[in-house]
Amino acid sequence: MDARSTDDRPGLPHEVLANRRNWDERVPIHLVGYGTDAFVADPERLSDVAREDLALMAPHLPGGSLAGLDLLHLQCHLGTDTLSFARLGARVTGVDLSPAAVDAARDLARRAGLGATFVESEVTATQDVVAERFDVVHTGIGALCWLPDLDAWARTVATMLRPGGLFFVRDGHPVLASLDDERDDGRLVLARSYFAGPPLRWDDDVSYVNQEVRIRSAETYEWHHPLSEVVGALLGAGLRLTSLGEQTTLPWKALPSMVEEATEHGTAWVLPEGRERLPLTFSLTAVKDA
Repeated sequence: MDARSTDDRPGLPHEVLANRRNWDERVPIHLVGYGTDAFVADPERLSDVAREDLALMAPHLPGGSLAGLDLLHLQCHLGTDTLSFARLGARVTGVDLSPAAVDAARDLARRAGLGATFVESEVTATQDVVAERFDVVHTGIGALCWLPDLDAWARTVATMLRPGGLFFVRDGHPVLASLDDERDDGRLVLARSYFAGPPLRWDDDVSYVNQEVRIRSAETYEWHHPLSEVVGALLGAGLRLTSLGEQTTLPWKALPSMVEEATEHGTAWVLPEGRERLPLTFSLTAVKDA
C-alpha cells in the first residue's frame, strides 16, 4: 500500500483544516473518554457502536459475519470501532483526516495485538493513498456532518468497493440537526433548516466526552446533509440501495432532555417519553453490482 500524509495536499479548504486541528486536540481527551485502556485489557471487548452496526449489517453479510472480509473504515478516528471489527474477524484498514488520531489508532492496535492498517488522508483522497479494494466500506456514526461534498464522498465509497461489495453507514438522523438543541423542556422545536446550506461554524472548546478539558483549536465547521442528499449521492455514484432504516437511540446526548438507558448493545441515549416522535439515527446499506 502506498500511504502518504495529506498535510501538504493542495486545495483543502480552511474549514477542513480547522476541523483537523480540532480533532487533533481531541485525541488525548478521547483516549480516556473512549475507555481505550479497558479496550486493550479485554480481548473480547467491542465498542457499543460496532455491536449495533454489526447487528444492522449482519443480514447483508455473507453468513451474517465479517469474518474473513476486507473492511475499510472511513473517518475512523481512534480506531476503537475499526479494531472491534478486527476482533470480529475482518481484515481492517482505517482512514482518518487527523494525523494525531491515526498515530493513536496505530498505537492502540499495537497494544491490543491486533492486525490493522491506519492511513492519514482526507476522506475523498482515500483512493490516492490506499491501493486495495474492499468487501465492506463502513462510515461510522457522527461522520457525515464533517464532509463538505457528499458526491465526492460517495464516489470514493464506490471506488473503494470491490464488485459485489457492501457499503454501510449509520449516522445521526438529519432531522435531529434541525432541532433547537438548547431546550430543556422536552419539546421538539425546529430551529434550523432541514435542507443543505452553508456550513455551520462553531466555537466549542470542549469535547462531547469531557466537559472539563479545554480545546484551544475550538473553531469547527459542520455541513448539514438531508437524507435525500445522502441517498442521492450514493445512487449517483452507481451504488444500489438495499436497505434504509431509522432508529430511536443515539450514542451521545444530543438534546438536554435525553436520558441514558441500557440496550442489548451497551448503553444509548433516548427521548425520555414519546420516542416515536423522532428518529435519532438512520442506517443504510448499498451494494456495488458486479
